[in-house]
Amino acid sequence: DQLGIFHPRQIEFARLNLTYTVMSKRKLLQLVQQGHVSGWNDPRLPTISGLRRRGCSPQSIRNFCKVIGVNKFNSTVDIALLEHCLREDLNKHSPRVMAVLKPLRLIIDNYPDDQVEQLQAVNNPEDPAAGTRLVPFSKVLYIEQEDFMENPPKKFYRLAPGREVRLRYAYFVTCTDVVKDNAGRIIELHCTYDPATRGGDAPDGRKPKSTLHWVSAAHALQAEIRLYDHLFAKEYPEDAPEGKDFTSNLNPSSLQTLTSCRVEPSLAGAAPLSRYQFERLGYFCVDPDTS
Repeated sequence: DQLGIFHPRQIEFARLNLTYTVMSKRKLLQLVQQGHVSGWNDPRLPTISGLRRRGCSPQSIRNFCKVIGVNKFNSTVDIALLEHCLREDLNKHSPRVMAVLKPLRLIIDNYPDDQVEQLQAVNNPEDPAAGTRLVPFSKVLYIEQEDFMENPPKKFYRLAPGREVRLRYAYFVTCTDVVKDNAGRIIELHCTYDPATRGGDAPDGRKPKSTLHWVSAAHALQAEIRLYDHLFAKEYPEDAPEGKDFTSNLNPSSLQTLTSCRVEPSLAGAAPLSRYQFERLGYFCVDPDTS
């Protein structure tokens, strides 16, 4: 102290471990070299490039690090905490759009054939400054296959024969007919709409129990959607059976690719790595390999 010399300090900290993945560079290299993932920037990997491609914002990662702090002892953090920090950040900043992952054709029989309306939709209810956008509405729409059941159970409130639901930002519609193919699969629905319910409210005050998202068939863009799950099926991947390594715990369903999805036309000029919330579905990021 009397000499005024700087006192060196040594700070020890343990490596961060997450559930359902591995953090060891040696193990990550093995996954890449053996072709279990597409590369170092695979969205299922805990690398910076992988997290970026998956849609993690820098702020969400900083928030995660602030929450967990620095630990001097080996421990494992639940990956759900990282996902929570990501959702909190994306909820504040991500524009809302409508997309249909597994389309089911819906025809509104009493809607004019050539009419197209531009309906106003909110970009982000958490950020009034984000404003609104116009979404085209027409006679033929797509809704999610899982939003319709011909013989619904008691607590299924979405669309069914004879039931009325609200279409987001649009009208109330009632299912009147179901069309099936030769194999018995439902391929098309016929509905009627109430013109007095534009915007999602009825003059008589009636309120359907469910609101569905949709896209206009004539205006929607076809898109490929990749749904990612945990890379490993086990919470602790290195807990492998005797005689096997951690790769035996890989999740065979960690990537699902859907090729016939439909998204609203406002996404036509979406830049790579742009983040969006698909209403009622979750958060999605434009992949850099998009075309």
